[in-house]
Amino acid sequence: MQIPSTLIRTMRVASNVSVLTGAGVSAESGLQTFRNSGPEKLSGQALWSQYRPEELATPEAFERDPELVWEFYAMRRLKAGEVKPNPGHFALTEMGRRIPHFKLITQNVDGLHQQAGSEGVIELHGNITRIKCSHGCGVLTEWEDKPGQIPCCPNCGAKLRPDVVWFGEMLPPMELELAMEAAQSCQVFLTVGTSGLVQPAASLPLLARQEGAVIVEVNTEVTPLTASAHYFLQGRSGEVLSELVRLIWE
Repeated sequence: MQIPSTLIRTMRVASNVSVLTGAGVSAESGLQTFRNSGPEKLSGQALWSQYRPEELATPEAFERDPELVWEFYAMRRLKAGEVKPNPGHFALTEMGRRIPHFKLITQNVDGLHQQAGSEGVIELHGNITRIKCSHGCGVLTEWEDKPGQIPCCPNCGAKLRPDVVWFGEMLPPMELELAMEAAQSCQVFLTVGTSGLVQPAASLPLLARQEGAVIVEVNTEVTPLTASAHYFLQGRSGEVLSELVRLIWE
């Protein structure tokens, strides 16, 4: 893999950089992408290959069978806790330390960017390590997780649910606004390990390009965004980003 010298020069002088990351970054830590979460067996009660993840990640599914949905996310939370940040996560943390105005936007819900030391991460789809009141009272970061039991909101008694965005739900308004501002104000916009299919995140690099930003795509394969990117760096994000950081600041 060869990184163009023009991109290195551009990154060296850029003072405002935004990055969007997707499932491909977490996959390099060994975390399965959402749609490949099964088959998994949890407590001998459910064979997740029987279900399409899209059938479980909806408000309707939680209302219909909250225990099933809770167990599915308990399994995913367990898997997320077993993996560690990879070189791609740490390379982005290093960028954040060196670039004066750096915004990291992610579609991932695993918290690996924060584990790697990144600060101020804009989480478009929430975080699986948190739960919240299903009736809107607020978010909890700590709770007692008892097998077979769904904890209840300490305020209203309603069932608690994962603090993630489900199909059919709107993205959190504040995070979406911050992400759009980051796209509109940056000089360079990197999109890393994302399919470019999930809206509205997929529109962020195009928004950045409209405002004059240089678009850099890092992915193992061509995506719908590739034709619109100024640079397409094909490869694993851990390898590409580590090399990019080395070349910029060697």
